[in-house]
Amino acid sequence: MKKSKLLVVASSILMGTALAACGGAGTSVTPKVSYIIDENNPVYKVIKEAQTLEAKELYKKAMEEINGKEFTGIGNSSRGKTAKEYFINYLKGLDKDGNVSEKIRAEFPYYSEDFSCTINWTQPKENSIFTMIDTDIKASNHTISMTLIQDANQIAEKEINTGNFYNYIPKEWTGEDGNKEPFALQSLNKIFEFNNLGNKTFTNCWDFVRTGETPMFMAPDSEPVGRNWLIMLTNKKYSDILMEAANALTGDEKTRIEREAADLAGKATEFKLDATSGKYGLAFAKLWLKQYAERTDDGPICNELVTADAAGASACIVYSKLRSITESDTSSKRNVTVAAYQDGYKGIGGYMYKHYLQVLKTSPFPWTSCAFIHFMTCTYDGFAAWGKDIGGYCSNTTPGINQDHSNDGGTEFPVLNDKGYDWWTGTGDGKGNLVIEDGAYCAANELTVGTWLDTL
Repeated sequence: MKKSKLLVVASSILMGTALAACGGAGTSVTPKVSYIIDENNPVYKVIKEAQTLEAKELYKKAMEEINGKEFTGIGNSSRGKTAKEYFINYLKGLDKDGNVSEKIRAEFPYYSEDFSCTINWTQPKENSIFTMIDTDIKASNHTISMTLIQDANQIAEKEINTGNFYNYIPKEWTGEDGNKEPFALQSLNKIFEFNNLGNKTFTNCWDFVRTGETPMFMAPDSEPVGRNWLIMLTNKKYSDILMEAANALTGDEKTRIEREAADLAGKATEFKLDATSGKYGLAFAKLWLKQYAERTDDGPICNELVTADAAGASACIVYSKLRSITESDTSSKRNVTVAAYQDGYKGIGGYMYKHYLQVLKTSPFPWTSCAFIHFMTCTYDGFAAWGKDIGGYCSNTTPGINQDHSNDGGTEFPVLNDKGYDWWTGTGDGKGNLVIEDGAYCAANELTVGTWLDTL
């Protein structure tokens, strides 16, 4: 059977990305995500115009499009349900709590108290979001308009490089280039934490895979962003950090790690990773997969980690899960230490993945999709559903969008004092050294590093 022209183009793009990254993990070559554009697609035409419009004009078009109708979004975050209520309130001239806002009415004069629409927000379980999106795109009648989605590896391979997604960036948005394609709503932390009761210490990232350690973690096959993290460890930026941390070890553990790395030098060469540090990225990934204790969700992991019975236990989990811990005689946030917050800590502090906002090429309501994306990324109320907690950072760096959580715990619960995006993404001593997900890099190394990981 012949391939369609679109699939041929997508395959060529993906192959080209992979070739660019071969040896690229250790060179200056950076693989890129490639959107397939159809200038005649009505959704793309709307996005192209929407990116030139100021917020009030964009929102006006959305109201004209969706008033009295039903809009469907799909996402990996349940908080989209909260954001959509705030969005409808805004179009009515109300604040997120439903109160009349003279500020909103001044900046958005087209508001209407009589505006009415239904926004359905669905959060698929496990990895079914891609199947649901692909099914809707292929259907004769399309329902889903936009998505808030994670796992940059699958997004790049299955949706962007196949032409299923279009990218919309609001005119007023300002931020890092790395958050533009695909367009990110936010970055989230999954960080190394440990129960500080007892006499164990974790002052180096390699301590989490030392002999006998079993850090709690969601299985990569149930949450693929964890698998992306392990692939990203082979990127020179992060394998260099791992190598430096390994060099700081002493005694038997240093010997063990060096032996593991040396045994993987041939694989690093085969995968065209950095000749000096690539083997350390592979070694950490191998030991992690060999030793971690599988759990089904970060919430239960956090609930277990804070207990008195979990002395010396460790985990890599979403930072914000600590917010929901209720203090008791047997559980306390005081029992947990964020590894990277310690003076003198060496190596990576965990990893960072992102939630991306994308418009389906078959979106029934493209103006509303763009307006909702604008609202979530360019207004305080729009990002508030996520911004109210530690560990989540809006891609928009404009002052007034992100919230400051640097003193959420004060002196009572210092573990909640979030040092912020710039600190966590910073590199070197005294910084978070998070491994940041890059979908293009993951996709480019899927057939080499990714396939190898699946054999472990």
